[in-house]
This record gives sequence, C-alpha cells and structure tokens, in this order.
Amino acid sequence: MCLAVPGKIVECDEAEALVDMQGNRLKVSLALTPEAGPGDWVLVHAGFAITELDEQEALETWDYLRQAYAGPDGHLEILGGVEQSEADE
Repeated sequence: MCLAVPGKIVECDEAEALVDMQGNRLKVSLALTPEAGPGDWVLVHAGFAITELDEQEALETWDYLRQAYAGPDGHLEILGGVEQSEADE
C-alpha cells in the first residue's frame, strides 16, 4: 500500500522544500510541483511533493490518518523514522 501525506512548506529553494508534517520535518523534491512555495500545502509521497492541496483538504486528511493510524499514545505510527523538527528538540 502506498500512502501520501500532507505537509506544509516551511522553506524552499528551486529544487527542494523543507516540509512540516505535524511537527516532523522532511526535505522533499519540488520537481513535480515547481510552483509550490512557503506556506503552501503539498501531498508528499516517496520524497516528492506530488501535488498542491488547500489547507482544509490537508487538515481533513490528517484527521483521517489520526483515526486510522494513531497508536496507543495518540502519535501516528506511519511517521516513524521522520526527523523531529528542531522546535521539538
């Protein structure tokens, strides 16, 4: 099963973006969404921002993911291995 996860672009250059995924941050390629910029929401799969989406869609998707994948502690199990944001450290 493949899963794409929404993230909000925090900063970017021409080729890559730093995307925040509920407190986890990940660098992703903007090769498929070159028009995306800081503040935009993108759907991330396999290290690529594959499409832009609006904030309401992104937040609804996070709600669905929480309902389906939250562990006993309430954290999403699907985000294992993603770096914690510097703000959380």
